[in-house]
Amino acid sequence: MTTQHIETLIIGAGQAGLATAYHLRRAGRKCLVVDANDRIGDNWRCHYDSLRLYSPVKYDGLPGMDFPGDPWHFPGKDEVAGFLEAYAVEHELPVRLRTKVDRLLACEGGGFTAHLGADVLECDNVVLATGTFGRTPRVPEVASRLDPRIRQLHSSAYKNPAQLQPGTTLVVGASHSGYDIAFEVGADRPTILVGPDRGNIPLEWDTRKFKMALPFVVFMWKHVLTRRTPIGRKEMGKVRHEGGPTTRVKAHHLAERGVDRFEEKVTDASAAGSPVLEDGRVLDVSNLIWATGFRRDLTWIDPPLAMDDGWPVEYRGVVESTPGLFFCGLSFQYAFGSMVLPGVGRDAAYVAKKICARSGVKTPAVV
Repeated sequence: MTTQHIETLIIGAGQAGLATAYHLRRAGRKCLVVDANDRIGDNWRCHYDSLRLYSPVKYDGLPGMDFPGDPWHFPGKDEVAGFLEAYAVEHELPVRLRTKVDRLLACEGGGFTAHLGADVLECDNVVLATGTFGRTPRVPEVASRLDPRIRQLHSSAYKNPAQLQPGTTLVVGASHSGYDIAFEVGADRPTILVGPDRGNIPLEWDTRKFKMALPFVVFMWKHVLTRRTPIGRKEMGKVRHEGGPTTRVKAHHLAERGVDRFEEKVTDASAAGSPVLEDGRVLDVSNLIWATGFRRDLTWIDPPLAMDDGWPVEYRGVVESTPGLFFCGLSFQYAFGSMVLPGVGRDAAYVAKKICARSGVKTPAVV
């Protein structure tokens, strides 16, 4: 077993973790980013093939580096992954891959001990940058009672329609990923999308009107829909517990592809193992994709963190009950924009400022 000390350990080499490391390095602070994946960006590569960002290239840069390409191009997941790799190289960020933190202990006298297999890291600060909504798929209990001949996938395992059996596909969950997947699958097979409506950004993504309105939309994401405003706090509750609104794919796009849309939830299984909606409707399907989100697993942290309805108790990423512990990249960490590239840099700068303040280091003001 080897033991070493690092001032700040950042867990997760996605955009939030890398941006935090950038700001710490810029302030002259030592840090280490660890990630269990084989490559930087694998947290993006694992998603479904057709996934694209909400925002075009001109808004997708990180602190100190613009996203390359046509300003009005919407990058796909692999382009984002490549950008994150290039970002880490450009800024010489200290990243250790294939490194999973099995257990994190908060020490009584301050600081933390992180167990990484046979190795131990002692650190003064820890930043948890482990995903916007968590990484553990959330699948309803009814899934275990469905006919085993139905091909079931969580959206985290879905890549493209080639994984599916012939026949009707049911997509459960009507947030942005559910809409995206139902639209894609509906191109070549009967498809049904079910679940309560989660709202819609009323702009067509490929129009002049959208280009004119986007600066206002981004301003709303970053400065109006925040935890400081009543409308922001209301939206925070909806997004954190129900998922984000639909973006490029609208209801009329689904209708044009012949996708059936029902707002009822799947609540039961029939005697034959078919999914049953809450109005009693039985659906005869060959495939089922659970676009039902994720849950956060923090059981590897000791002592356990205070939680509020499934979310860690923090403000702007600062966990006041555990000095030295921070989050970055949470949904609505400060604003709606916290969960998209246009907003993560500000959150990372704020967290880095708070870390530096613990050591009495002066840093630029963060707004």
